[in-house]
This record gives sequence, structure tokens and C-alpha cells, in this order.
Amino acid sequence: MYKHILIPTDGSEASERAAKAAVAMAQAFEARLTGVHVLPQRLGGIYGDLAWVDERRFLEMREVASDYLDRIAQAAKAAGVAFEPVIRSGEPIWRTILQVAEDKGCDLIVMAAHGWRGMVALVLGSETSRVLVHAKVPVLVIR
Repeated sequence: MYKHILIPTDGSEASERAAKAAVAMAQAFEARLTGVHVLPQRLGGIYGDLAWVDERRFLEMREVASDYLDRIAQAAKAAGVAFEPVIRSGEPIWRTILQVAEDKGCDLIVMAAHGWRGMVALVLGSETSRVLVHAKVPVLVIR
């Protein structure tokens, strides 16, 4: 059915559940997996006309992203599923996720819903909701 599944992850417990489901699906469908973690494009600050990127913080975040993707890679390996990790920097995050799906030829996106409610959901928004609205491929949301 599906041949290439994308798993966006932020390292949260909800993302871990979604990754576990995606690995099981990939095994059942004999599909391959791509995991993606999106880093913010703007790190550092702006002062007057000057802008800078905190390179140390960026490298730390990249290392954490690698750890998140390594967890999925281990589960995929144990299940005998091909896995490719991708770390991208971009904003908005949802658009970067969709760009990776297109670039890699993914035919399904499996991602977590964090379940924020009320004002928190209104203020923070939802990357999952935006992916759902704009995706050209099916999206499976795991709670």
C-alpha cells in the first residue's frame, strides 16, 4: 500500500508513539522510512541592524535532533525496515515537513498530535493541523 513513510519528530512522548506506529506500518507494508526533525532557522538575536546566529546553540540542537532520529533508526533496524534520518532547518516547520515529504517522495506522513487545548492551542498553533490542511499525501495522526 504505502512505500515510503515520513515521520516528523520533536522527541516528545507523543512523537515516540507515532514513530513506533510508523515503524510497525513500514514493516507490515514493506515500506521504507524517513525521519525528519526541523530546527528553527533563527537562533540568536537581533540588535538594531545586527543579527547573529548562536552557532554553539545550533550545534547543540542538531545533536539533540540526531538523538531523536537515532531512536527511530534503532527501532527501524530491529524491525528490518530501511530508515533515512533528515535534519532540516526552516520555518515555518509545517512547510519544511511537507517539503521533505515531497523531496523524498513520501506517500504517507505519520505524526503526533500533542492534544493542546484552549488558549495554549490557539497561541501555539499546531504544526500537525497545518500539515493536515496542506499535505498532498495522506497524513495519519497518532494521539
